[in-house]
Amino acid sequence: MRTTWAAVRWAGYLALALYVGGLAFLALLWPQGTQDRRTRRILTVAWTGGLASALAAPGLQGAYGAMGTLGDAFRLSTYQDLLSTEVGVVAACRLLMWVLAAIVLAALLQGGEQAARSPGWRVGALTIALGLLRTTGMAGHNAEGTRPGWGAIADLVHLLGVSVWLGGLTLLLLGVLPRRRPEELSAAVAGYSTLAFVSVAAVAVAGAVLAWQIVGSFGALFHTGYGRLLLLKLAVLAAVLLIAQGSRSWVRTRLDIAVLLRGDRAIVRPFVYSVAAETGLVLVILAATSLLVTSAPGR
Repeated sequence: MRTTWAAVRWAGYLALALYVGGLAFLALLWPQGTQDRRTRRILTVAWTGGLASALAAPGLQGAYGAMGTLGDAFRLSTYQDLLSTEVGVVAACRLLMWVLAAIVLAALLQGGEQAARSPGWRVGALTIALGLLRTTGMAGHNAEGTRPGWGAIADLVHLLGVSVWLGGLTLLLLGVLPRRRPEELSAAVAGYSTLAFVSVAAVAVAGAVLAWQIVGSFGALFHTGYGRLLLLKLAVLAAVLLIAQGSRSWVRTRLDIAVLLRGDRAIVRPFVYSVAAETGLVLVILAATSLLVTSAPGR
């Protein structure tokens, strides 16, 4: 049961990152990407996965908490019992945010580049994104430490940073790079390099605050299951940062050449491999995060 719940949580985190990060990437760096077929498909699948996860996760959590079976997760009574609790109210709000997210996505798919550049659409997208991030974070352990207010802020920053990072990586890998258009490489790749650096810094700082808030001591890092899983997550993050440094080095030294050669495949290929490896490891980090959320905190 816990494995299924963690898998659904992972799918929910992935959908959140692709949706929020994808919208941010299009609005800030690549508005013309709204007409790209693969990008539109990624955003649609992300919204569908997010809605499905928001529907399934409460039942699984309720059945797991009641030590029930997988079949209990899909019983109406399980949802009814959960809705009478604070966890159930948060789950209902998260589901509502995903429903509202469909309006933002539909406006983008219909309006295209004009919608992505529109201040009105951007305000609406930002509002929905913050709502999705906050209601997702409220289902975690961030409020269980000594300073729940700081935990809530750190969790919001952490989720936002990861979403912008992973969502941007995905659209870069599957949207921008396959097209190999010089003007898009010049604007989107260089802009994302800076955006990713800021996102990773935010993830590191917010993650440190959350770790201290939830774990509570250095000893708990080594003597609790939660702490050891957190150390594994940090080890994978260190590997990602090494690969990301290689990507930044390529942007500094080879991007101009790639643009001059109009996206020559041989020049761009090393960067594609680096971005793909970085994306894969970030997915592992999301899996570790899903297991942490379903584990007892270090305190």
